[in-house]
Amino acid sequence: SERLFMEMADVMAAEGWRDAGYEFVCIDDCWMAPARDECGRLQADPKRFPSGIRKLADYVHSKGLKLGIYSDVGNKTCAGFPGSYNHYDLDAQTFASWGVDLLKFDGCNSGTLELLAEGYRRMSLALNKTGRSIVYSCEWPFYLRPVQQPNYTEIKQYCNHWRNFFDVYDSWSSIKSILDWTALHQDSIVKIAGPGGWNDPDMASIFVFLSQLVIGNFGLSWDQAVTQMAMWAIMAAPLFMSNDLRHISPEAKWLLQNKEVIAINQDLLGKQGYQITKDKNFELWERPLSGQAYAVAVLNQQEIGGPQNFTFSLTFLGNGLACNPACSIQQVLPASRDWGVYSWVSSLSLEVNPTGTVLLKV
Repeated sequence: SERLFMEMADVMAAEGWRDAGYEFVCIDDCWMAPARDECGRLQADPKRFPSGIRKLADYVHSKGLKLGIYSDVGNKTCAGFPGSYNHYDLDAQTFASWGVDLLKFDGCNSGTLELLAEGYRRMSLALNKTGRSIVYSCEWPFYLRPVQQPNYTEIKQYCNHWRNFFDVYDSWSSIKSILDWTALHQDSIVKIAGPGGWNDPDMASIFVFLSQLVIGNFGLSWDQAVTQMAMWAIMAAPLFMSNDLRHISPEAKWLLQNKEVIAINQDLLGKQGYQITKDKNFELWERPLSGQAYAVAVLNQQEIGGPQNFTFSLTFLGNGLACNPACSIQQVLPASRDWGVYSWVSSLSLEVNPTGTVLLKV
């Protein structure tokens, strides 16, 4: 309901979320009335959004935040509400007139792959034609992948970020499957990411916000929550929270608002990180950052037992350039720590908890 989104906007403004960089309040599927109005326009459910989306957008904007909304490329949304097929220009104009700042455009009920692709292209052009700056969040490659390899160069021409994998759930198996998929396909997806266009590892289908970070719910241990935050920063993934900010633990709030992690995620160079080696249960990932720096993550995939040590040569990093001739190493997660200065030929030994990650800035 509109009351829920207004309350969430209040919390985002009052409790540091906006100041940490979380600026969108996003509505997902089921916000609509079951039918369009007499002029063919989408309309909000009159019981749950009695004031209309324009009033909600004005309220969200008054808090220094932006409003995101949902539609679908097909004739029906995933939940069966009116889709945008044959209404792309009208819906784009409607969203712009309401003051919407982001559109999540789903891919259900689109018919053929040709209609799917045409719909994503047409909505992109329609949004641009409105003259309003609206972030365009696509699910295009996710719906293509079972049948054909997505053309990411084309997708980036039309979309600002695009979903690659199944819905994320509040569980370790879900987070692990997303990381495994990303590592397996990194040769095709990492190179396309950059300012203006991002790989979105996942979306969820039932949530308060577009889902990326399930931190602050109940399914992840602390170490697993640290892993999600660290790895989403390494992957340059858009950070959308899927949680209830009115009832979040201080620990989850600290993690989600951690300025050092967010700075890595939002680094201006805009390069996505990648896995550089895997040794039994350990994975070593890096992400090039501006200022000749690197973010480095050591992930322990072991699910039982206690903390384990992982030792690696610093010559692994940045094709041998990250620490040549020397580098300083700061630990960001799970807690801040200064590791000091190391030479190019040094090794670093880290203790990592099961399903946990140590995130460094080199």
